[in-house]
Amino acid sequence: MVIRNIDPEAQKKQLEELKNRKFQSRQQRSEALISQAEKTTAKKQVAKELPNADKRFRTIDMVLKKGGNSQEALIEVLHKVQETFGFLDDDVLTYVTRQMKLPLSMVYGVATFYHLFTLKPQGEHNCVVCLGTACYVKGGGKIIEELEKYLAIKVGETTANNKLSLLSARCIGACGVAPAITIDGNVSGKQTTESVLWAIKELINSGAADQIKEKVEALTS
Repeated sequence: MVIRNIDPEAQKKQLEELKNRKFQSRQQRSEALISQAEKTTAKKQVAKELPNADKRFRTIDMVLKKGGNSQEALIEVLHKVQETFGFLDDDVLTYVTRQMKLPLSMVYGVATFYHLFTLKPQGEHNCVVCLGTACYVKGGGKIIEELEKYLAIKVGETTANNKLSLLSARCIGACGVAPAITIDGNVSGKQTTESVLWAIKELINSGAADQIKEKVEALTS
């Protein structure tokens, strides 16, 4: 039987190395657990802060998925957003921008170009006054001014009783019957400040937009 002499210093060194390895291993596990915990916390925080925590975003996600997040699908997505939320909220536009990987300036550009979109909550009814070149020259600007005075609001705002939202559009495609307006989506051409004010008063009092369209056309024919 051979008895080997054990060098105390060597033994001490081995023990230190073993301890260091164990410590490093334990430290790595601890760091990994902490990192995982931080990631989980971060994910929960993001989920809490992101607007898609709202169930209505599931509808938007379906449209985004259907359109393949393409630029061509942007208008369809914005239509669905407005249909779902009532207007194009800043948080929703930011969400759409991130999901579609488009510049925020592009999304806002489309949202503000088309009169069908609004960035603020709308009233029960809406009146859109066309301010395209033909309509503006023939009195569209004056119509806006008179409506702002009568309703005591500015373009893009809604009356205090939430009855009517006053909007403007760069063009509604009715240049041949300028100046033109739309009331709840119904286009009426060859308008005057008097006919529009009358229509708005009737709309607020009765709320029958389709009947008002016929009366307005009769007034301006």
